[in-house]
Amino acid sequence: MKRQALLAAVAALLASPAWSTTVINHVNGLQVGADGKLQHFSALVIGNDGKIAQVIPVGMMVKLAGVDTVVDGQGKTLLPGLIDGHGHVLGLGFSALQLDLVGTSSLQDLQQRLKAYAAAHPDSRWIVGRGWNQELWPVKNFPTAADLDAMVPDRPVVLERVDGHAVVANTAAMKAAGVSASTQAPSGGRIENGLFVDNAIELVTKAIPDSTPAEYDQALAKAQDILLSYGVTGVGSMSTGLADWNAMKRAGEAGKLQVRLMVYADELKLLPQVPHPTGWLYGDRLRMVGIKFYADGALGSRGAALLEPYSDDPKNTGLLVSAPAHIEDVAERALASGFQVATHAIGDRGNRIVLDAYEKALQAHPTADHRFRIEHAQILNHDDIPRFAQLGVIPSMQAVHQTSDMYWAGSRLGIGRLLGAYAWRSLLNTGVVVPNGSDAPVEAVNPLFSFHSAVSREDAANWPTGGWMPEQRMTRAEALASMTIWPAYAAFQEQIMGSITPGKLADFVILDRDIMTVPEQDILGTSVLATYIGGKAVYERPAGK
Repeated sequence: MKRQALLAAVAALLASPAWSTTVINHVNGLQVGADGKLQHFSALVIGNDGKIAQVIPVGMMVKLAGVDTVVDGQGKTLLPGLIDGHGHVLGLGFSALQLDLVGTSSLQDLQQRLKAYAAAHPDSRWIVGRGWNQELWPVKNFPTAADLDAMVPDRPVVLERVDGHAVVANTAAMKAAGVSASTQAPSGGRIENGLFVDNAIELVTKAIPDSTPAEYDQALAKAQDILLSYGVTGVGSMSTGLADWNAMKRAGEAGKLQVRLMVYADELKLLPQVPHPTGWLYGDRLRMVGIKFYADGALGSRGAALLEPYSDDPKNTGLLVSAPAHIEDVAERALASGFQVATHAIGDRGNRIVLDAYEKALQAHPTADHRFRIEHAQILNHDDIPRFAQLGVIPSMQAVHQTSDMYWAGSRLGIGRLLGAYAWRSLLNTGVVVPNGSDAPVEAVNPLFSFHSAVSREDAANWPTGGWMPEQRMTRAEALASMTIWPAYAAFQEQIMGSITPGKLADFVILDRDIMTVPEQDILGTSVLATYIGGKAVYERPAGK
C-alpha cells in the first residue's frame, strides 16, 4: 500500500498544471541518511522553486506525463551538491590569476617560474605569487630575498607559501614596505632572510597595492568557474574581508552569484558593516554565518603551537597568533552577537588553548547549540580528543592536508605525537561530525582529493600502500557525509542543503563513476559530468573531455 500511495502522490504532483517540474531520471542516486547509512534512489523531481519535490526510490517508476523537462541520467552517479566546508573563495580566484608556484620541485624551479612570469608580465608593478612548499624540494631550506633578487631585482616580489602562513619577499618589496635589518617581528611572527612568518607577514604585504573592485569581481568569477567544474555547490568561505564581501554582494546584485557562500568574516573586522549574522541573500546564494580567526600558525612553517618543542627544531614550540585572552574575548562577543566562531588551530597547544577559551566563553554565555568550530584540528593531545564532543565543538578538518603533510610530519612531531595527528577516526568515535574541505587555495579544490585521502590515507599516487596510519581512515559513507550533510550542519544549513530530500534546495552533481564502489586507486579518475544548483545546470563537462 505504501508503494501504491507513493506512486499516486508522484503521479498527481507531476500531472498538476500549476506545477512546473523537471525530472532527473535513470540515475545511480547516492547519499547518506540521518542514520549514517548509504541511501540509494533512481530519480528525483524538481519543482519550479528550485527545490526537491520528490525522491524516487530504486525500483519505482516515475510517470513522465505533464513533466516540463526530463533529463536522462544514463545510469550515472548522482550525489548531493558537494560542500567545501573550509575554503578561501577569493583566494582561490586570485591564485588562479597570479604566479602559480604549486608543485615547484626545487628552489631553481621556483626561480625559473618567477623569471618567466616576470618576462611575460613586464608591466606588472608588483609580482605576487603563491604555492611554494620547500618540503617538496631536495634541499628543504626556505627561500630567501637573495634567491628572488637573483631573478627579479628591479620590481617588488612577494611569494606566499602554500599554507598561507609565510611569505618570502625580495629586497625591492621590503624596501617598498619600509622593512630594514632593524625591523623587529611582532609577537606571533618571525623574520629571517626575507622570510616573514604568521604575524610578521603584514609587515611586507601591507605595501602591495590593493586590488581594484574589478579585479575582485574577476577573481570571484574565476573561483566560481573552478568550483562548479568540480561539483562544489556550497563553500564555507573563511577569512572573508570587506573587499571580498563587497565583491560577493556585487555578484549577487548582478545575478552572477551561483555557488552558495556561507561566509565567516575575517575576525571582527566586518562587524561595523555586518553587526549580526544575515539570512540568505540573492536567492539563497550568500549569507554571513560567523567569524574566523587564528590561534596559531602552520606545521610546514613551524608556526603551529606545540606543547613540546619541534622534534626537528628543539628550541621552537611554534607561534601563538592570538593571545588566549583574545580568543576568549572574541568567542564571548560572537556569542553575544549570534555569530558562530571558527578558529584556526593546528598544533596541540593551539588546539588546547582554543578549547579552553571556548569552555570559558560558554560558561560566561551558556548557549545550547553554538556549533563552535576548530578549523584544521590537525595535531591533538590524547586528553583533548574527547573535549570536542563534551563541549559541542566541531573539528572542521581537511583530509587532503594529511596526505600532503605525511612525508615530513614525523620529523616535525616525532612518533609519539603522530598518534593524535589527523585523527579523524579517534574524533568520530567520540560522536562528533568531521566536516571536510579543501582549504583552497592551500590545497587543490577538487573535493575528490579529500574523499580519496579520507578513505585511503594515501596520496594521489596511492602511496603508501595500505595508508599512512590507516587506523584513522573514514568509511566511504562517512567520507561522503563529510562533504555533503556534515559541512551543511557545521554551518547551520542542514535543513536546506546537504542531501537530496523533499523541500531542500535542488543542488546536486553527476559523476561518471560510482565513487562508493570503484577501487580506491580509481577514485581520482572520476570526472564531473554536470553540476546543478537550484535545479539548473550551471556546469556541464565540455564535449571531448
